[in-house]
Amino acid sequence: MIDISIVIVSWNVRDFLKKCLASIYKNRDELNLEVFVVDNASADGTVEMIEKDFPEVKITANKNNLGFATANNQAIKKTSGRYILLLNPDTEICGNTLKMMVGFMEKNQKIGIAGCKHCYPDWTLQPSVRRLPSLLPVLLILTKIAKIIPGLPALNRYLAKDFDYKITQPAEQVAGSFFMTRKEAIESIGLMDEKFFLWFEEVDYCKRALTKGWQIWYNAENKIIHHGGQSFGQRLTLKKQLLFCKSARYYFKKHGYK
Repeated sequence: MIDISIVIVSWNVRDFLKKCLASIYKNRDELNLEVFVVDNASADGTVEMIEKDFPEVKITANKNNLGFATANNQAIKKTSGRYILLLNPDTEICGNTLKMMVGFMEKNQKIGIAGCKHCYPDWTLQPSVRRLPSLLPVLLILTKIAKIIPGLPALNRYLAKDFDYKITQPAEQVAGSFFMTRKEAIESIGLMDEKFFLWFEEVDYCKRALTKGWQIWYNAENKIIHHGGQSFGQRLTLKKQLLFCKSARYYFKKHGYK
């Protein structure tokens, strides 16, 4: 029986992905695992690297960039693990994180989704928990007011600035960079909503999980390195900003303009 199925969606991040895959196999412990990589039409030799260095990885090579949700669903449909971990390609698994996270969810059968501590490459804490969004903080981000006037209460609440990352505890939303689910939860919630091309996929999934009665938890005892930053910490190009706006609009249309 497969303990955990790991799903990674990649797009032109060959070198990061190579480190990620190496960290998985180095730190697999005695877990029986399978790894899927769905490549969204990379032009950097990603598929060739996997075939050469990680022949055990199951590859889906898309001819076009199908987006994050669709690509994840392609692999999720093929998984056979009791747990499914959606993992970003710019992450590295540390120590016995995989084994401990499986054990954590084994002991807590009501948990449908779990995340762990994220660290920058210099081992400083990277925020990875947020509350489900309301319209106001998203508008503050889109209009750049959040950059001009940081620390607004609505924004701080959404970004969970008061969250204590030293404590293992329930959360409303954990980062999609390490997004661990159980098979039964996916069967209950369904697949990711493919109307999201980029951004808000995991937000939507957490919302749907909570609606179905599943718990979402942050685990402070286990960690990964995440080379990327928070989406809103990066300068958005016009194209990315339009995608963010489109995803946000669809999310609120689907779940209500709280």
